[in-house]
Amino acid sequence: MTRQSGSVLVTCSPEALYALVSDVTRTGEWSPICEACWWDEGDGPRVGAHFTGRNVTPSRTWETRCEVVAAEPGREFAWVVGESIVRWGYLLEPAEGGTRLTETWELQPGAPGFFLRKWGEQAEAQLAERTEAARAGIPVTLAAIQAVAEREAGAAPAH
Repeated sequence: MTRQSGSVLVTCSPEALYALVSDVTRTGEWSPICEACWWDEGDGPRVGAHFTGRNVTPSRTWETRCEVVAAEPGREFAWVVGESIVRWGYLLEPAEGGTRLTETWELQPGAPGFFLRKWGEQAEAQLAERTEAARAGIPVTLAAIQAVAEREAGAAPAH
């Protein structure tokens, strides 16, 4: 299984940071690919809730339906994309000076079959493209979340 992750120290409480990252309607403020998200059927950040995300790259625009699989205030917020193809998540750990925020991206066991059905001979290239997008995007996303959280908390940026 392919996994990408990264971490950053954010100078705010785990509870405040959780409130930010679990509000999927704000994802477009920090994601380099996900332009917007909205809760389906007026839902919210709880296990079993669904939301839809609109992703945009120079070559295409698409929407995915996601299901929340972890929603522990101050600790973890995570979701799976589509039919459990990819799991994205945020882990929050108290740390000196604030909260260590770790973003993770992990292909799920059904991903290769899904990509083969959807992309045929291009499946391997598409999987590699998604893996690289996650690897490159996680640090960008974390830096943007850090900036938003610290601005909203009125704190000086952590270095």
